[in-house]
Amino acid sequence: MTSASAADGAKENRDLIDTLRRSKLFRSYEQTFSEATGLPLAVRPVDYWQLEHQGKKHENPFCALLAERPATLAACLQAHAEMIQHTGELPRTVTCPFGLTETAVPIKLGERTIGYLRIGQVLRHMPAKSDTRKVSRELERHGVKFGAEIRKAWDKNPLIPPDRYNAIVRLLTFFGEQLSALANQLILEQQNAEPPLVQKAREYIDKHKGDPLSLADVAKAAGASVFHFCKVFHRITGLTFTDYVARVRLEDARARLLNPSLRISEIAYDVGFQSLTQFNRTFKRVFGQSPTEFRTHLASGKQRGKAA
Repeated sequence: MTSASAADGAKENRDLIDTLRRSKLFRSYEQTFSEATGLPLAVRPVDYWQLEHQGKKHENPFCALLAERPATLAACLQAHAEMIQHTGELPRTVTCPFGLTETAVPIKLGERTIGYLRIGQVLRHMPAKSDTRKVSRELERHGVKFGAEIRKAWDKNPLIPPDRYNAIVRLLTFFGEQLSALANQLILEQQNAEPPLVQKAREYIDKHKGDPLSLADVAKAAGASVFHFCKVFHRITGLTFTDYVARVRLEDARARLLNPSLRISEIAYDVGFQSLTQFNRTFKRVFGQSPTEFRTHLASGKQRGKAA
């Protein structure tokens, strides 16, 4: 990938994340989430290099003070960068050098991560004296004294026990899946302003998604050479041909999995996969869980609903 195309891709990611941030879905969830947990929630693109919760209503006062000092700000940003680098299909939770827990939940476009939901800046257990001494030493290592102002802010750090924090992360993971679905929907809806080449390709893929689909056949149906088709299709959709076809088939499969009378193997072949192994592997790579696990979660959710 050239530097120009990488820059274009990064801009497309930022624009899409910005659209998600302004969406009614995110704004409603953000308000409800913060009211229920007392935590700020941020959605950011992958190339965001600032503190996520700076200036937010529920910003951690201890972190706000550290952000005012270059040395501790650099340490915080380094911890954020390491967390993002290790976040793939599943959420990543880390503890920063100053003892606070943070989590990043990926937002996906096809199989590509375009951004993250971020929460944290909390303690997961009541700090012992040894914990406080460790934080004091870490601050001093960065040239910051554990004075009265910082100590007062440290004492106000929110405390969320591990079980409750893990439940919050699971809830956020489900919302991340919703935002990922919305991101893909927004991309699909761009077809009204798309070149006829892309519109024809989408229509052909949707009509024949259950059949073997070759790049040459789709390019021919779109009235373009393979080279020109690949270039335009990727620029407009943000996805390769292979990723797009897989996403269309997987969205169809996920909808069919809601019907418990359909066998997973039956669904896999009906939506166009050539083997059950390939289907299971691709489904887990895109959605973070196998088709069987997806159904299990659905069933357990229904059982909890009945019990309630």
